[in-house]
Amino acid sequence: MRFKDKVCIVTGGGSGIGKAACLRFAREGGKVAVADLNEAHGQGAVQEIQSGGGEAAFFRCDVGNPADVKAVVKQTADRWGRIDVLVNDAAMMTFQPIVDLPDGDFDKVLNVNLRSVFLFCKYSVPHMPPGSAIVNISSVHAHETSPNVVPYASSKGGMEAFTRGVAQELAAKKIRINCVAPGAVDTPMLWNNPNVKSGVEKVGGAIGKPEDIAAAICFLAAPEARFINGTTLMVDGGRVDILA
Repeated sequence: MRFKDKVCIVTGGGSGIGKAACLRFAREGGKVAVADLNEAHGQGAVQEIQSGGGEAAFFRCDVGNPADVKAVVKQTADRWGRIDVLVNDAAMMTFQPIVDLPDGDFDKVLNVNLRSVFLFCKYSVPHMPPGSAIVNISSVHAHETSPNVVPYASSKGGMEAFTRGVAQELAAKKIRINCVAPGAVDTPMLWNNPNVKSGVEKVGGAIGKPEDIAAAICFLAAPEARFINGTTLMVDGGRVDILA
């Protein structure tokens, strides 16, 4: 029970990798704040946790909206008194060449995928005691990518740079921050990707399950990872090596 009575916020917690992380934290004793834009998905994750005897609450959140981010952090801290783990998983993609991409679409991807990480870190850290941990969900696209997903790849590359810098800022507070970079994972985001459907993006190597990524997230958030800080853990079934 590595997370017994630990308070864990997970963005994008209603489905895919985020939901798998919520369920894993709850099974290991965590009190889980499920933050998601989709109320049905978020409430479903909470019900699944509660049916297994766990403790969780749903907070509707558009992570691109600073007011929503502030509200989730405040509601979580008000409910449970602190925040021990923050997982920034919420993300979106676009599938157009840069020359055809509307200006606003680039901004939206950066807001959801990167600015939200800044906002959640900024507002959560004051509620995080020493020994707390932040895990940001990056992607292999920060290291090798394909055409027509440049905003997504840029956001994930920025996330990893953000993580390296913030690790230095939070070291004195004894709060760690790391990234997990998944490869191909069996989620709707993978199978609905037009590049995957068309074959433009080759899915090389193994396809992971959300539970595989949740295991890595929980490892980095747990005390046994206390000497890991400011880095990215690739969890990709060897995909980058295969495509290199």
